[in-house]
Amino acid sequence: MEPRPSYDEYFMEMAHVVAKRSTCLRRRVGAILVKEKHILSTGYNGAPKGLRHCSETGCLREDQNIPSGERHELCRGLHAEQNAIIQAAVFGVSIKGSVLYCTNTPCVVCVKMLINAGVTEIIYAGEYPDELAKQLMSESTLKIKRFK
Repeated sequence: MEPRPSYDEYFMEMAHVVAKRSTCLRRRVGAILVKEKHILSTGYNGAPKGLRHCSETGCLREDQNIPSGERHELCRGLHAEQNAIIQAAVFGVSIKGSVLYCTNTPCVVCVKMLINAGVTEIIYAGEYPDELAKQLMSESTLKIKRFK
């Protein structure tokens, strides 16, 4: 019998499964908001509901050779963390005091949203190249932990 996974292993594995729904051509990201060991919301990166996906339209950032972590406003998609926050809001679920499990560290836009939404901890698997995001996380009360 396989050993039972820890909660961090359990939720991080789920974040990786959620990322499989991503329609981004550059990076598949999954995010899960958890409170008291219960999933509140999930999100993956992709175009807004009802709009064509990047797999259909192509990637403007790729076409313009924009490095990862820069010029977020040129992407037609939402980030996984943004979609998890929005999904919670749509269904009236408070994420205050929750933990974010994410396949990558959040960008600066997502970090600001997570701070203001009252998320208390970010557990991530991979790095995202955004120095301002790292600076804001270090200035905040957010607990940050790399999943190993």
